[in-house]
Amino acid sequence: MNGFSLAWRSVIRKPVKSVLLFTTVFIISLLLLSGMSSGKATILMQDHTRQAVGAGLLLEENEANRHQRIDALARQLGHKEGSLGGYHQKKITVNGEESWRTWTDHSFETLFVEDIEIIAGTEGIADYNITTVTTAVRPVDFIRIEDEDVDQYSDLGGVSLIGNKDLSMDADFLSGNAFITDGRMMKEGEKDVCVISSELADKNQLKIGSRIRFGNCRDKEDTVIHEAEVVGIYQVNQPITPYMYGDTYRSENIIFTDLDFPEKADGKAGDPLYVKAYFKVADVKDYETVKKRVMEADIAWERYDLIDNNGTMNTLSANFNEMEKYSKVLVWVISGASLVILFLIFQFWMKSRNREIGMMLSMGTTKIQILAQIMTEALMIASVGVLLSFLAAPGVSGLMADYLVEQQIQSAEEQDVLDEGKVAFSYEKSEQSVVGVQAEITAGMFIQDTAGTALLITISVCVSGIALWKKNPKDILQDL
Repeated sequence: MNGFSLAWRSVIRKPVKSVLLFTTVFIISLLLLSGMSSGKATILMQDHTRQAVGAGLLLEENEANRHQRIDALARQLGHKEGSLGGYHQKKITVNGEESWRTWTDHSFETLFVEDIEIIAGTEGIADYNITTVTTAVRPVDFIRIEDEDVDQYSDLGGVSLIGNKDLSMDADFLSGNAFITDGRMMKEGEKDVCVISSELADKNQLKIGSRIRFGNCRDKEDTVIHEAEVVGIYQVNQPITPYMYGDTYRSENIIFTDLDFPEKADGKAGDPLYVKAYFKVADVKDYETVKKRVMEADIAWERYDLIDNNGTMNTLSANFNEMEKYSKVLVWVISGASLVILFLIFQFWMKSRNREIGMMLSMGTTKIQILAQIMTEALMIASVGVLLSFLAAPGVSGLMADYLVEQQIQSAEEQDVLDEGKVAFSYEKSEQSVVGVQAEITAGMFIQDTAGTALLITISVCVSGIALWKKNPKDILQDL
């Protein structure tokens, strides 16, 4: 009779021990799968501040991933001055004490044009727009709108430029909050053109065809001047939310330009900073289908938030605070506890089978053959447990992911309470709420789980067999 047949007969002959091992492996495998799945879960969030409008999708940078990339580059540079991947750090001395100044450039912060174009090429996308960061520039030979009752000392004393590939798809114009009262919008491909507010036009007697000039806002001595032609004048129903505090960014001082003008006026020609991309869906009836196609695009999705017309966005749990880190810790804890439990189970197996092992040794069966049979029995039982855990894992994974998300939300809320009154924000904080968690069990996770469970069993059996290896048949039989 071969080893496999002996192992199978032993499994069915001792159902209590078999059921004990099966239950243990099933629970271990289920917890490992759930832990891995939770770390890669997709968090469905509702963003009440940053909303796309109309039948379209809005792409923005994921703030949590941004911080993760900064941390990774800082670790690579270590405690030395330098630059890496658009991240820079320099040692400075302040009041006789050394400290570090860190900053990022446009290449680090910008949305990648190649990713935007890949999404724009998705079937069902009719057109798209790219929007630059709000850029502060110095007005030359014209006067901005100011609040006379506010101290302007800390303000940059400028106006702000927002570049668009297609102004008609800018969030404020798309929503109807901003509208043209005179002239027209910029045409795609036009250069050095702008649309100004009616308040700015009235204050400076500007009209369609007027040319206005801008300089570097942070270097008053810079003599380089850039000029743009006024092609349109706009009004708003409600003031545009400022990018930052100060009259530089107030609604009336916002000037919409062609896509390339802000970087030139800021002295950074050829180094753009794109913060939004809007994609117009051709047929609203196909909206959900197009959205799924877009999310299947081959781009680095961890860098982005994709927000739909209801303000709903999908973000990986890796970007949801530190959920992925917690799930990894959970997997390691489960693995460690499982190793201990399995070791104890196989110790029990060995002791309860002393008579059988002694007789097999006295009949000439080698110790390796005995351990191989026990290993075969364990793996036969484990394979059934792992297979059934794979079927049960989706439901348990969802519950575990929900629990981890709730803990993250609770932790964030508690931190907000602690920070209340201590932190002043110069912009409107994005209000987000979780509306769903999707945990998926993949084939890769199943392979990792199977391999991990098999490794735990192999280690446990080998360690438990050390006592067997030290004894000879006579000693074992005398113990009986």
